[in-house]
Amino acid sequence: MAVRIIWSADDVLVIAIAAPASRVEARAGVRLAVREAAAQWLSMDVDTILVQSNPGQAPRLQLPGRTLGLSISHDEGLSLAAIHLHGKVGLDVMRVESIPDWEIVARDYLGPQVVQALAACSAMERPLALAQAWTAREASLKYAGLQLAEWDGVIVDCRLQALPVALPYVATLAC
Repeated sequence: MAVRIIWSADDVLVIAIAAPASRVEARAGVRLAVREAAAQWLSMDVDTILVQSNPGQAPRLQLPGRTLGLSISHDEGLSLAAIHLHGKVGLDVMRVESIPDWEIVARDYLGPQVVQALAACSAMERPLALAQAWTAREASLKYAGLQLAEWDGVIVDCRLQALPVALPYVATLAC
């Protein structure tokens, strides 16, 4: 499995791996890749690093004596993971594609300002703009420890960073 570092800062590392079609295999593969990348990044033994997850909760990266922020996202063919040394982190990846009922989806999940911005886009620009807005919303919700729900007006206070992934994907990091 080839692990690529796609973005890093002093306290954040984002990795990407090609994901197999099976969601179970993709989950296992990215968790192993996270452990290996963290071990190399932090000069630690990979066997001392664990990815812990419980249903309905964000995964955590457990090191001896401390827990690091971790966020994982998958879309067909690609898995990403973000590790934050000093706090929470959110991450989302999405394949750019035309969504016929984009207006309903945006209204239900992204709010009126995003609907207005998307309506101003050309039909050619809209799929990319929708994917960018969606990944920004999902990443910020993951950062806040919230699950995706219909639009409630809540804006999460975090810094968003578009990540350098190749089309047809778009990805956003929230710190």
